[in-house]
Amino acid sequence: MGTVPPTGSSVADGKQALERLLAGNARFVAAQEQDLDEGIARRIAVSKGQHPFATILGCVDSRVPIELVFDQGLGDLVVVRSAGGALDQSVIGSLEFGVAELHTPLLLVLGHQRCGALDATIKALDKPTAHPGKLGYLVDTLAPAVRQTSGKPGDRLTNAVHANVTHVLAELRRSPVITPLEQSGKLQLAGAYYELDTGKVTVES
Repeated sequence: MGTVPPTGSSVADGKQALERLLAGNARFVAAQEQDLDEGIARRIAVSKGQHPFATILGCVDSRVPIELVFDQGLGDLVVVRSAGGALDQSVIGSLEFGVAELHTPLLLVLGHQRCGALDATIKALDKPTAHPGKLGYLVDTLAPAVRQTSGKPGDRLTNAVHANVTHVLAELRRSPVITPLEQSGKLQLAGAYYELDTGKVTVES
């Protein structure tokens, strides 16, 4: 097992942060995860301050636990999750907090194979019906990616997942907090795709 980076260990930039994530994912895929220190000493260390190296937007899907997928521990990541990676004010504000207040040099948007939220959106658009609670909001938020891939070759759901990652990144680049950080070189934005079948994360952009 590898050596655990000390709590608050820094990375120089978004490129190094992404490399660290992908190295962790490679360990996860190979079932060679680090012996992460998540005991009392680690909890005490992070209780005094946090220095995460990446902010990640992922889906609420129970099969995609972000810290496990990237083999990271306490204090390493700022994780924001919503169904399908749907954006609203709270989600965007949370991501802005991660990059602006906690100074993570990387913001990663992670889509995943067989996303239930996007699958439900496809079905809802094919057969419009009323949705209770706020489910209709999710459908409306995820609909642009589904419509964008309508009629294109390949698996419809997979296409929608990839398109949604691209759409979310475009929306985040409209943020008055995120955009200046990216333009100044202090922040890197990237999209990625997680395969449920293999556990592998592939960077898209």
